[in-house]
Amino acid sequence: MATAAPSAASRIAVVTGASSGIGAATARRLAAAGYRVVLTARRKDRIEALAEEIVAAGGSATAYPLDVTDRAAVDEFATAFTTVGVLINNAGGALGADPVATGDPADWRSMYETNVIGTLNLTQALLPKLDASGDGTIVVVSSTAGHGTYEGGAGYVAAKHGAHVLAETLRLEIVGRPVRVIEIAPGMVKTDEFALTRFGGDEDRAAKVYEGVADPLTADDVADTIAWTVTRPSHVNVDLLVLRPRAQASNTKVHRELS
Repeated sequence: MATAAPSAASRIAVVTGASSGIGAATARRLAAAGYRVVLTARRKDRIEALAEEIVAAGGSATAYPLDVTDRAAVDEFATAFTTVGVLINNAGGALGADPVATGDPADWRSMYETNVIGTLNLTQALLPKLDASGDGTIVVVSSTAGHGTYEGGAGYVAAKHGAHVLAETLRLEIVGRPVRVIEIAPGMVKTDEFALTRFGGDEDRAAKVYEGVADPLTADDVADTIAWTVTRPSHVNVDLLVLRPRAQASNTKVHRELS
């Protein structure tokens, strides 16, 4: 994939949720494209190992343990920067698959805090730094769940709808400023942790999500897409990019090859 080298003023890329999956893959891609990546996540050991991997491959990376829902910690994190070129709001996730009637309010609250308030915290804290770069980009990694509903997913769907609306509204509010707002909405992505976390570590339930699907998206597929949007010329804003595996026509229609 050919990409334009980032300018000196816009070279720092902050990636949230960088300890695994899409976040880790995106950090690798942006580092390969010439960005100085700042890896944030709660799992210190994971992001430190990834930073070492990126540096060993010739890239530039720094690990910074951070809980995106902790506003005081986020504000302190932001003081480390004069300018930031790219913010990848990737931290998020799903918990449970219960219907509205029996869903756990604690799970709903946790999903909203991470997917929406976490994105809000980082965006508010770093927006002045993105402005100062003269060529900033904010990426919100939402989901196709932010653009449609499905049974058993209302808590996650509501959170991702919130992330979508945040991105859409922010784009309206800062038009004319040197900051782009991009939303990436992946469909079925098979990673090591997403479904396993959603079902509380139940490996059988997690496996059934992808059962019979020949080629679900991978974290690298999504990272490739994110890197492509970020490295477009500054005047090009990819407002919304929805990507799904070929086998998935919608949130509720998936082709499965079952014997």
